Amino acid sequence: MAGITREEVEKHLRKWQDILRLRDWDIRLEIVKTQWRKFGDIKIDLEDKNAVLLVNHKPYSEKEYNLEELVVHELLHIKLYAMDQMLMDLLNAVYGEDEDDPKRDFAHTQFMVLLETTVEDLAKGYLAATRSDKSLSFGRLQKQIDEELGTSPGT
Repeated sequence: MAGITREEVEKHLRKWQDILRLRDWDIRLEIVKTQWRKFGDIKIDLEDKNAVLLVNHKPYSEKEYNLEELVVHELLHIKLYAMDQMLMDLLNAVYGEDEDDPKRDFAHTQFMVLLETTVEDLAKGYLAATRSDKSLSFGRLQKQIDEELGTSPGT
């Protein structure tokens, strides 16, 4: 794979922005061309309804990479962002903001795992419902397998 192109990301972005009823959001795309450990990320300003979608130019597990799934996943974070922030505020109110506190760390880790698995399940469900033609990615799991077996990504 030569790398992700702006055009292919924008195609998925516009399609899913419409499907997920995010038409009133201004979403800017930024292709990350420096070495980066993530497939993608999204930065969100809830009050102004602005977001920046960051997409890795060349993901580490290219064989199992589904760009459309990544775009849907990141856009779903916009839909859940207000709840995400409310729960983070609650976590901070209950456990404080000391990131070294083991109780807070445990609660934060559990919240993040639950958030990410929920977003991923929703993304896969939306893709299945729209009959996406590309197989779903195994991202983190495939990276763990490759590292454990000492193999190249996705082989």
